[in-house]
This record gives sequence, structure tokens and C-alpha cells, in this order.
Amino acid sequence: MSEAASTRTPLARIPLLPSLAPLLHAWLPRQRWFAGKGRPVTGFSLVSATELLPVTGTGPGLLHLLVDVEQRPGLRAKTPRDPADFADSGEDCYQLLLGVRETLPPHLAPALIGRPARGPLAGRTVYEGLRDPRLAELLLERLRTPGTLGPLRFDRFEGASAVPGGLTARPLDAEQSNSSLVYGDAYILKVLRRVQPGPNPDLELPLALARAGCERVPVPVAWYESTAPRPYTLGVLQPFLRGSRDGWRLALDALAGGRPFTDEARALGRVTAEVHTALAAELPTVTLGRAQTEHLAAAMRRRLDEAAQAVPALLSYVPRLRTAFDALDALGREGRGGRAWRAQRVHGDLHLGQTLYADPAHGSRRDGGWSVIDFEGEPARPLDERRRPQPPVRDIAGILRSFDYAARTHRPWNPAWAESCRSAYCAGYAEASGDDPRAEPELLRAYETDKAVYEVVYEARHRPDWLAVPMAAIDRLAARD
Repeated sequence: MSEAASTRTPLARIPLLPSLAPLLHAWLPRQRWFAGKGRPVTGFSLVSATELLPVTGTGPGLLHLLVDVEQRPGLRAKTPRDPADFADSGEDCYQLLLGVRETLPPHLAPALIGRPARGPLAGRTVYEGLRDPRLAELLLERLRTPGTLGPLRFDRFEGASAVPGGLTARPLDAEQSNSSLVYGDAYILKVLRRVQPGPNPDLELPLALARAGCERVPVPVAWYESTAPRPYTLGVLQPFLRGSRDGWRLALDALAGGRPFTDEARALGRVTAEVHTALAAELPTVTLGRAQTEHLAAAMRRRLDEAAQAVPALLSYVPRLRTAFDALDALGREGRGGRAWRAQRVHGDLHLGQTLYADPAHGSRRDGGWSVIDFEGEPARPLDERRRPQPPVRDIAGILRSFDYAARTHRPWNPAWAESCRSAYCAGYAEASGDDPRAEPELLRAYETDKAVYEVVYEARHRPDWLAVPMAAIDRLAARD
């Protein structure tokens, strides 16, 4: 195992990772944000180690580690991938924040990682540092003051108000691929766990929207990054939208209460268009020519064929579903009658759970209090893929599929509710952007089909009881042949 130099003593002179490796072997695979579940961990390499709070003989210490985790390649590398079984490259980098104490107080017992038998931390207790309010508040103090500490750089958005000190920290338990801390119900810090070199869209896109004056996305107040030996985005601090409810829960409540959701859907369509317009104004856009469209359609066909191998229920639908991608390909070859599709930066993983809604009575913004969050994209996808310009309809298809999912949770199934929401959402998008997604039926059908195929694979593997939801969409989309 290789050792990178730490930035403070005593870690700078004493190998750290060999003593932690046995503990991490047992602890890492149990974490919800660990992407390589089901594949053996074969080794660790220390990328960097920084003492955010020095490890002394008395109070707690806080270690920041970037660790490459080596794993045996997955057995399902030839089947469609999802967030639970990505990382087939054999090595991923994870961000760890480890607390160190002589003894662990009872309230921190669930955070225990273990007690190293040797090395610089021998005889001490190592635990998940973000579960310790004292250490979590120290991380906020670092973010309040821009500067560097070893390979870590802490920065702030120039237009943001100063972050007050003394805010109490509490972890959020709803996160899956990352970890989040809420400070005093005023700010939320997303700590990225599996990191890849380069700018993360969850910082890059909200910063661009803040510069563009778009108020639909919480402004990144502060963030921290690694500058060496590799550039990583590590954490983003944003305002915590207290009192807001996520769009998924709001939709389910409307269904349960027998209420329409069309006003909210229409408003969300306008907000989505507002975000897309601001991103297109602030970041480069490209035009999809014939070659790019052919490549797009070919990738969708490949994912369909791989999905059918993984989920036999799809096999009978494949010929009819392929017509959606063939139609997209044909339009690309014909040049769409002189028009070209525009691609730009988009959210990349948009659904109702990535939106927040505040009661319009508590604010003056048009379209109520809709906000869009979590611009990381699909965390399992390579970073360069997530940062690639794409047609805005990718985000639109994600929301349309989300309405279908919500309607399917209701008993009896309420497809009319979903269809009214879908129509209202597209109408709202057209009102704000001037482009109705329904005016490009081939493009919309292709992206909806591609998304539904992905959902079938995911549900078959992880939630078989939900498989009927995307299969209903598959049946509907195949019937449009």
C-alpha cells in the first residue's frame, strides 16, 4: 500500500493507513454511500491525510483522509450499471472524516469504527467524525474563513453573506450517496464521499446560476476542495431551505388527499425552464449534428439491449422500443428540416425528489417557492460524462417519469392524475422558454424510453415490488410505435 505525505505531525512521519486498513475493511462496505457493495475490498492507498484538529492526548482530533479503495472488478460489468454496482474500474477515491478520542462517549457509540492495534493511533478510538457535533462544528469554522490547510482549500462565494459562528450541527439521515450536515437550520453542508478529479457539477452549476442571478437554486455559500495531489470537490455549504417540502412528498400528499397537482406541476415546468435558460446563458452550448445524434441513438440502443439481457421481462418489448431510438437517428440524418438540437449543461438527474417547495404565502416569488437542488447528476456516472452538454429534454423526461412513479403509489392506480401533471408541466415549460417539449415528440419519446429502461433494471435489482411502475411506462411507450 502506498502512503502519501500527511500535512501535519505526527502523521507526516509515521505510516497511518496500515493500522487503519483492518478497520476500514469492515466499516466501509457497511456505509450507505459506499458504491462497491458486493465486491471484495482488496487494498487501500492513502492519497492525502490532513489534521483538521490535531490528535492530542486529551480532547478529540479530526483527520481528513482521501483514500483510494481497490476492489475486485464486479461480475456484472457487462450489464447496465446503476449507483449500487458502479466502480467496476477497480479503484475509487473516498473522502473520510475520522474522529479520534481516547474513549468514546456513550452518545457516539453508534459512530464507532474501531481501535487500531498499532501505528500512530494505537490505543485510541476511531469513529465517524461527522457524527460528533463538536467536530462537525469545527468543519463549519474552517468554511467560515477562506484559506488553505495542507492540500485542502476553503473558499467562499463573494456575493454571499458571512456565515455566523456557533451554529449547532446535526447530521441528516436521508442521504444515500453522500453525507449532509445541517447547521442551526440555516445552512446545509453536503460532504461528497466518492470523489472524482475535476469540478463537481454540484458546485459548478449552482455557482454559474448564482452568477446569472437565478434564484431557483440555493447559492453555494462556501465550499472546500483538494488541490493536491489531485483536484477534488469535497463539500458544498448552501442555505438550508427550512420549511420547504420535497416535490415527491408533496405529490404523494396531493394524491392521498384526492387533490389535483396541475398548478404545482405547471409552476415547476416554468422553474425548470428558468434554470435551463440561465445555464444556457452562463455556460457554453453546442449543436448536435448528425454524428452526435447517431452516437446518442446508438448509446440508447445499447443500453436497451443490455437491459433486456438483465431483465427478461423487457425482451418482448425490444423491437417496438427500438423504434424510438431509430426515429431519433433518422431525424438526425435528415437534419430535422433545417433545425438542429441544442445541447447545454443540465441538471442530469432531475426528479420530484430533487425539488423543494415552499408555501407561496411565505414568499413573494412567482410560481410559489419551487427550488431545484442536487446538481451532482447520477453519482455513479463518470464525472466527464455528467459534465457533458445534453438536450434539456433529459431533465424534462426525468420529471415526467417522476409523475408516473407518484401516480403508481396510489391505490387504485391513477394514470389520469399523472397525465394531467405531465401536460401541465410541459405547458409551464413552454410558457417560460418558448419551446414546448411536446413539439419534439421523437426526442421526448427517446429520452423517456431510455429513462424507463434504466428504471426497469434498477427496480428489478433493488426493489422488485416496484418493477410494475417502469414496466407500465414501457408498455405505454412501446404502444406508441
